[in-house]
Amino acid sequence: MNTIELTTSASTAVDPDLVIMMDDVFADYRRAGIRAAAGERVAYDRGLWRRLAPLGLIRLTGAEDSGGSGASWYEAAELLNAAVRHGVRAPFAEHDLLACWLMEAAGQPLDKAVRTVCVQPRDGRAATGVPWAADADRIVVLSPAGDGYRLTEFDATDLPVTAGVNLIGEPRDKVSLDSAALTGPTVPTELVDQLARKSAMVRAIQVCAALDGAVRMSIEHVASRVQFGRPLAKFQAIQNLISDAAAEAALARAATEAALHTAVGTDWESSHLDFQIATARSCAGHAASVVVRNAHQVHGALGTTHEHLLHEYTRAALAWRSEFGSVRSWDARVASVASACGGQGLWALIADGS
Repeated sequence: MNTIELTTSASTAVDPDLVIMMDDVFADYRRAGIRAAAGERVAYDRGLWRRLAPLGLIRLTGAEDSGGSGASWYEAAELLNAAVRHGVRAPFAEHDLLACWLMEAAGQPLDKAVRTVCVQPRDGRAATGVPWAADADRIVVLSPAGDGYRLTEFDATDLPVTAGVNLIGEPRDKVSLDSAALTGPTVPTELVDQLARKSAMVRAIQVCAALDGAVRMSIEHVASRVQFGRPLAKFQAIQNLISDAAAEAALARAATEAALHTAVGTDWESSHLDFQIATARSCAGHAASVVVRNAHQVHGALGTTHEHLLHEYTRAALAWRSEFGSVRSWDARVASVASACGGQGLWALIADGS
């Protein structure tokens, strides 16, 4: 089997030394990985969080005049990749890329508090699946107000929060909101739409990183494991499984990086961006099915044990692919745009991508 090189960099424009620094920071952190049992909640390491703050990694993309590092989403993607590679579970994206970005964009003051973001449904029900709500210091709430939304920030202790978890034990909580307390300023609907795009992009990046990790472990496993006197990598059936998994992971990453490139290059305003993000999420979602199945198959019984590191990637990919939109919903969006464009229009949309 030929050697397969996995690309994990969001952009060649990212300083390689920064990528190395990120890996070094996480290298010794929980080398055994985080393997929460079903229903067990994972708390992020506040000591690690405090160590990362002086390095400028907590608010990597924040404006420098408000305490951020002024980096781009390319650097942020590398941070998310590094966290996934080393099994670090923490609200990096929710704090920097979503909640703090939203506060900055709305002209609201910021401090060093850890934040997450919550969007209240238009029917007034409690918000469910809110990432890290009970673990954050502040919750930035977007609530419906007429045809738009209102932004209100709360201390997390001031809101009724019911703890919940996703498949890998990350907090996904239920937040109950009192409409009388939602008194913040209104924000443009364009800002809310952009939050939805960024939330979807975050999970696409994380799913791709998890898929790369699962493929990388599978390649290492079949290259070193001997069966019937030969490495597993010499068996054609194993080669096919690895090749299919690697191809699906590469397709997902290519679609995700294309969407990210458009987003950064157009400041998240391209008319094609929604289609590209939907395509990335659809590709990543379907790739997860193939990669998870094939990775566990080539690992055999060893890969089914809870203690094995493979779960750190495969369960994460399955958990993240269904957040901020299901695979079916992203498939439907891609199909809707494709049908509306027609043959020639769809080719122009794919070929242009800006």
